[in-house]
Amino acid sequence: MTSGSRLFQLCAMRSFALLLLSFLVGVSDVQGGSDFRVCAFNLHHFGDSKTKKSAVMQTLTRIIARCDVCLLQEVRDSKEKAVPQLITQLNSYDGEHTYDSVASERLGRSDTYQEQYVFVYRTDTVTITGQYQYPDNRPGDVDAFSREPFVVRFRAPKTAIKEFVLIPQHTTPTNTTKELDALYDVLQDVKKMWKTENVMLLGDFNADCGYLAKKNRKNVRLITEKNLFWLIEDKIDTTVKSTTSCTYDRIVVHGETFFRAIVPLSAKPFDFQTEYQLTEEEALEVSDHYPVEVLLRVVRSKVSFSGATSLALTVNQNPSESKFLSLFVLSHLVFQALTW
Repeated sequence: MTSGSRLFQLCAMRSFALLLLSFLVGVSDVQGGSDFRVCAFNLHHFGDSKTKKSAVMQTLTRIIARCDVCLLQEVRDSKEKAVPQLITQLNSYDGEHTYDSVASERLGRSDTYQEQYVFVYRTDTVTITGQYQYPDNRPGDVDAFSREPFVVRFRAPKTAIKEFVLIPQHTTPTNTTKELDALYDVLQDVKKMWKTENVMLLGDFNADCGYLAKKNRKNVRLITEKNLFWLIEDKIDTTVKSTTSCTYDRIVVHGETFFRAIVPLSAKPFDFQTEYQLTEEEALEVSDHYPVEVLLRVVRSKVSFSGATSLALTVNQNPSESKFLSLFVLSHLVFQALTW
């Protein structure tokens, strides 16, 4: 082989190595965006008046577009225009996904104040396989809830858990202890009806500060039951106001199988005020709560290379762990290409 041919071959190999390195970076970026995120957000009186504030709607859109499934609470859309407008704006904002929603009936003991639970979800990552409005007619405890749960079952093929049920709850502050305890009955009802153990309970539980006294926690089966895992821990502030620090909003999963399907340490509030550089006043226009969120592990996928070489990208690990593994293996391939 002549020196010129050898030089050409080395240049070609180095070019291939650089292309492989570029692919490596691209894979890492895509992988980081492959997480499956479940969120719960108290929108604080979301209705017609809030949709007229363009800056607020833009921020809401950015927040909700981060989630594969997002529970919205305090939806007071009596004209039935606010939620459709939000969905339209989401679909316009995010060209990679298509969004839809499913809503409960209007709930509340008073005709003058009622709310809806609304689940906004990406139709390309999840499908709804069941839904029902909890009847709240349990003998001996009729009308336990001011806003009884609207229960929805989702199928998410790319997640490790595959299918799961979400039970939402926005408790009445003055009745928090009783309503949280009654959620345990809803859980048992769901497990029996749909024969599933994969259940997540989430929402503004008002489970802190003056609404849930420590002395009352022993009376709440949702807390004392050992097979329930509270992912948003006490002392984590889920409120926007700088003068408050309360863990009102929670995510709870039932069973070790579901717990193992959660990305460790991923449950947290999303501080949109800091993320989007808003003043406190601007943030409070959006809501007085931060959304809470958690990541579900996703299944493995494979990237195939020519020459019958394939690499399994472990995207059901912690995203940083997966990225490190991919970088390590692919960098080894780059090194081999450079030293041929």
